[in-house]
Amino acid sequence: MIPPKITGKSVWKGPEVDYRAEMMHRFSDQEVAEIDAALRTCGERDIPEITRETFPLPTFGAKMAVLRDQLLDGRGVVLMRGFPRERYTADQMARIYVGLGAHFGQPVSQSWQGQLLGSVIDISDVVEKVRGYNAGGGMNFHIDGSACDIVALMCLRAAKSGGASRIVSVAALHNALLERRPDLVEVLYRGFYHRNHEMDAKHSLFPVQSDHRLPFLSQRDGRVTCLASGCIRYAVQYGGVDMTPIEIEAYDEWQRMAQSDEFYLDMNFEEGDIQFLNNRNVMHARTEYEDHPEVARRRHMLRLWLQVPEWPARESNQIFMNKVDCQHWQDKNRRPFMELPSNYLAEMTAVQERRLREQTVLRPDVPPGRIPSARGWIEARESAMT
Repeated sequence: MIPPKITGKSVWKGPEVDYRAEMMHRFSDQEVAEIDAALRTCGERDIPEITRETFPLPTFGAKMAVLRDQLLDGRGVVLMRGFPRERYTADQMARIYVGLGAHFGQPVSQSWQGQLLGSVIDISDVVEKVRGYNAGGGMNFHIDGSACDIVALMCLRAAKSGGASRIVSVAALHNALLERRPDLVEVLYRGFYHRNHEMDAKHSLFPVQSDHRLPFLSQRDGRVTCLASGCIRYAVQYGGVDMTPIEIEAYDEWQRMAQSDEFYLDMNFEEGDIQFLNNRNVMHARTEYEDHPEVARRRHMLRLWLQVPEWPARESNQIFMNKVDCQHWQDKNRRPFMELPSNYLAEMTAVQERRLREQTVLRPDVPPGRIPSARGWIEARESAMT
């Protein structure tokens, strides 16, 4: 059967949308004062202890519920702007962010490390085997883990230049492909095999790879859901999965359309901005950017994955990363206060400084500054030792 077209506000094209008018909420002075009071009530709680109750928003909380509904059945995007970043420390901003997020949903861990608050920052030259969000440069369009309904980003520190958020409506792509290549839509509804990232898989309670295809596209009650995950690529690269020519064509055409200026919308981040995306029907990417060599000065976004109990459940056959594993990772590997920016940056800076000292000994030919990639550094170290 040919699936029906999607209708409603979730169908939009970037050039036709003014996100400042249709997707932005600008904080009022009264809302900032209420958030500031909630921060004082919250105190120095750890991330799991920040909830709707411990971060109370007596008035603004009702507005947050309206914005959450807009994420489900509106444009699927909310950008909050105008919060006075300069008044608060990085750790205070983190608690404010988690507190606001709690009024949208419940945070879940984002990897085997168990972090509830992720740091989207380039540490590819500091830590080995990082996922895409911890590598620099641009990113292709994707949906984050199927365990979350909303993916959120807070801009703690902007890049030296570049690094815009690039977003696209899944519903608009779905309708356009249905008109142009319905044969490829059929392939995407059938879906692809998925495989966990190496370290997530190592710490998972479930098989590393799906034993069946997960629908790339699914539709229920007039809403379309996408599963454009990097797990598809891992299954091909490491799981022995062969994609047929038409499957490759369908996946590539989907990405090509998403990356065309007919569909995508670029949203620049200001420090203190918070972006909430419906992780079912809005794909996101990142443009190239220029960064600083020191970890503590690099582009730094804080990320939340939120489950929304008030929303209809995602189709069970479209879930690969699940909340059972997320809870397992949190219980097993999370350390108290590990995600706070002060602790995270101190740890990463110490690792970077240690490697820079070792680089001076092992690679005196490399100028001081940003060190080589982790793989290059390890190969140089092993070569020097043999």
